[in-house]
Amino acid sequence: MKRIVVLTGAGMSAESGISTFRDSNGLWRNHRIEEVASPDAWERNPELVLEFYNLRRKQLFEVEPNAGHRALAALEKKYDVQIVTQNVDDLHERAGSTNVIHLHGELKKARSTADPSLVYTLDHRELKLGDKCELGSQLRPHIVWFGEPVPMIETAAEICTTADIFMVIGTSMVVYPAAGLIHYVPADVPKYYIDPKAFEVPGIQNLTTVNKPAGEALPGICDRLIREE
Repeated sequence: MKRIVVLTGAGMSAESGISTFRDSNGLWRNHRIEEVASPDAWERNPELVLEFYNLRRKQLFEVEPNAGHRALAALEKKYDVQIVTQNVDDLHERAGSTNVIHLHGELKKARSTADPSLVYTLDHRELKLGDKCELGSQLRPHIVWFGEPVPMIETAAEICTTADIFMVIGTSMVVYPAAGLIHYVPADVPKYYIDPKAFEVPGIQNLTTVNKPAGEALPGICDRLIREE
């Protein structure tokens, strides 16, 4: 079975109505995004950080996967599909995709501040001060903040080396380390870059750019791939 590896970014979720980190010129209630999404922010004002993510989580409960998410899920009928996403929502999973790596964490999870390996699925919308892990330490959003390492990037890079087809969807291709994953894909592998602002990436062979939103472009592309296989 051929493997399709897909890298998705904020544009994928924006079509479902999810606000991106950089909406409103990078401000949230007059706070720079680094003021609510960094270890320093957590040390200074954990309540503000929790409020920011609680509101994002609330929004997630109000949106649904779009046609692009569903088209990628449909590919699993004929392909081994591995999705690597920069998004912290669960829209890929809700659409039916079964192999999803979240580079930047997950909104619907929290983890211990004492032991990062203790990760919990939230069955409610709010995470509050006083919510603690089994060790008695405060829970924090299970999110990779600015200035923190991306723990799954090496796993994602290894998966990219195994691609028979590679897709980049809804991302600017300028935010690293995720933007560098395309360089791990073998040169002879067909590649698609799908985004309204997609551009030719220097040094990348066999790249097809599609200047359309995922929800508009993916149903046709995925249907064709299914019929060709």
